[in-house]
Formats: sequence, structure tokens, C-alpha cells
Amino acid sequence: MSGNGAEARAAGVRVLLVDDEAAFLETLRKRLARRGLAAEIAVSGEEALDVLARAPETDVVLLDVKMPGLGGIETLQRIKAAHPLVEVILLTGHATLEGAVDGMRLGAFDYLMKPCEMDDLLAKVFEAKARKIEQEGRAAGGGGMS
Repeated sequence: MSGNGAEARAAGVRVLLVDDEAAFLETLRKRLARRGLAAEIAVSGEEALDVLARAPETDVVLLDVKMPGLGGIETLQRIKAAHPLVEVILLTGHATLEGAVDGMRLGAFDYLMKPCEMDDLLAKVFEAKARKIEQEGRAAGGGGMS
């Protein structure tokens, strides 16, 4: 046994990274790949919506709150309207913390402050994927009792 349960869990999670800072996206994608998690990237809210339209099987979106054009909160609203089971984790700097709190009210799974520890980010991604599986079960009629 390799003893790396995180890599085994990561293999089944489909992630979309959305941030207007291309260098940040590439760095994060590489760091996730080192832990066995492949991710798509989008440099704008508009591109994220296009990626989700082509890849609706995406499980978790890591979404920057502050972006030019279609901002993170607007993108979140559109994602939840078109793909209600996709879980969204907001990434925010302290200047946009209020936006992250608003995002939680609009259906975001959670938010993380940038920069964040990779272990914290991975834990949130796995929690979000677990919630998506639970929600899919409910949607399919096999869901639990609430």
C-alpha cells in the first residue's frame, strides 16, 4: 500500500479553478496535480461558465471573488442557477471578505482566505465533493431524511 489516501480520494474529484491571475491558476493547478488532483482552469467568470457548459460533470469550483468583468458573486449565482449541484468554494482576500459572506448566502459551499494552506484547500474540496454526492443521491430519490 502506498499509504496515500488523499491521492486516491483526489482522483475522483473534478475541479475547476477560476481566477483572473493566470500565474496563480497555473501554480495552484500544479500544486493540486502533485497531490493527484487534475483541474481545469478559467481566467474569467464568463470562461468558467463556458467550461461548465462543456463539462457539467465538474464537482467543485474554486472561484475568486474579485475579478474584472463578471465578478465572483455574479459567477456564483449563474453557476448555481445552471448547475445547482456543483459546489463552489470562494477564494478571497481580506478586502473582499464581505463578498465571501454574501456568497455563502447565495449558495457557496464555503470560502477560504488567500493565500491559504494547501491542506486546508484540499480538505474543503473533499468536503464539497462529499456534499455533492449527498445532494446527487437526494436528487436521484435515494436521499436521506431531512
